[in-house]
Amino acid sequence: MNGAESLVRTLSGGGVDVCFANPGTSEMQFVDALDRTRLMRCILGLFEGVVTGAADGYARMSGRPAATLLHLAPGLANASANLHNAKKARVPIVNIVGDHALRHQAYDAPLSADVEGAALPFSDFVRITRSAAEIGADGAETLAAAKSAPGRIATLIAPSDTGWDEGGVVAEPRRPQGPARIDSSALDQAVAALAFGKETMILAGDSILEQDETLALLAGIAEKTGCRVALPSANRRIERGRGRANFPKIPFAVDLALEMLKDVRHVILIMARQPVAFFAYPGKPSTLLPDACSRLTLADMHEDGPDAVRQLADRVGARPAKVKDAPRPVDPQAIPIDYLALEAAIAAALPENAIVVDEGLTSGRGIYDATPGAAPMSWIAITGGSIGIGPPMALGAAIACPDRPVVALQADGSAMYTIQALWSQAREGANVTTVIFANGTYEILKQELFRVGANPGRSALDMLEINRPALDFVSIAKGMGVPGVRVSDAAALVRAIRDSVREPGPKLIEATIV
Repeated sequence: MNGAESLVRTLSGGGVDVCFANPGTSEMQFVDALDRTRLMRCILGLFEGVVTGAADGYARMSGRPAATLLHLAPGLANASANLHNAKKARVPIVNIVGDHALRHQAYDAPLSADVEGAALPFSDFVRITRSAAEIGADGAETLAAAKSAPGRIATLIAPSDTGWDEGGVVAEPRRPQGPARIDSSALDQAVAALAFGKETMILAGDSILEQDETLALLAGIAEKTGCRVALPSANRRIERGRGRANFPKIPFAVDLALEMLKDVRHVILIMARQPVAFFAYPGKPSTLLPDACSRLTLADMHEDGPDAVRQLADRVGARPAKVKDAPRPVDPQAIPIDYLALEAAIAAALPENAIVVDEGLTSGRGIYDATPGAAPMSWIAITGGSIGIGPPMALGAAIACPDRPVVALQADGSAMYTIQALWSQAREGANVTTVIFANGTYEILKQELFRVGANPGRSALDMLEINRPALDFVSIAKGMGVPGVRVSDAAALVRAIRDSVREPGPKLIEATIV
């Protein structure tokens, strides 16, 4: 057995059954081993950012890591933007990155570069394997790191001779680190903070938002104590819609966030960090809580957040709240698609049990608040701010949950970063409906330009608009094997989404925004 086969068998034995790949010469032995063993479903991405974005979406919906197969430092560099998002989301991913053979590394071949240096900023764990005899054990350690709480990016760098040399040994799975218990003194302090009622806010994130039980308990704690509950502005996954407790998110815009938090005197952080501004702006603070607000971490990211919620509820005598559903969305009329009409159309059209992939950015910013009364759904969104996550994340979510419809809410500018994901969706028959919000501009960047006090002229605006020439997403999708349709009124958008989710395979809807 060669090293490559021992690694594939080791990862498979540890539960990895999907590999998203964009391999090159230094990974051919792994391509061969994947083919010979047939232990993993192999999915080709036409760009490395598609590969890592898909692995992110897969992990968010399955709770398990996929493998990625990437080519040397340049391939890893292409993959890094969506590894950044995945690291911020705290999802498990196992990256296998090929490198030149050990004997070849002294010669500065054209693709030679510091693979470890490229991996470190976007990984929680990095291991370089040195022989075919060791690659299986190194793979087992890498997988255990990825599966350790709360979910980690683990990268194994594999020189090509460690894959093709004989002497591979299949390693037994290693035990990942589970979530740590919370500190009892922190629980005492949290109970004391809740005595201040509405002056106290619980900011909860991560796996707490993925369980109906903990969402209902949070609502019960709020009912019992009078405290407020909010969520970070960016989250890995939220279970929401009818029948589930609904909580507001900290707004992206600094002024709106400051207004929301101005009366908070005590904050209890449960698997969440204190809220900070996305960027620094002239004359505005970096931290969004009032200076006088006390900050208490009840459960850090590596600790057991769901258990912290259960213990806190028990201490204050709270029971799961009975959810009072928001009104069901109403179908909009046949009116032009402005931002309000877009929100109404999406909320009305979402099917039962959908997975919503949110990279709507400026155009879609109000959709979350418009959907508490919509059908039950899983909501996954961009976490690290590195745009271009939506199309590949939708692919990965569809691979993880083939029986659920995926609706991707996608800004037009960021779609172009990873539009190649449509081709992979078509090849795999992924059940994804991509709704492109076509406003012909990087609107979010225009707003940022004004926030720093600029008075932009034509040259500045030209760098932020993508309408000369206009992008034709229906034609782009067709060229990648995905049927598409263009709509310009809200009622037509609702019909198009409903028609799309009833049919198998991917579709694209280009919604013209006025």
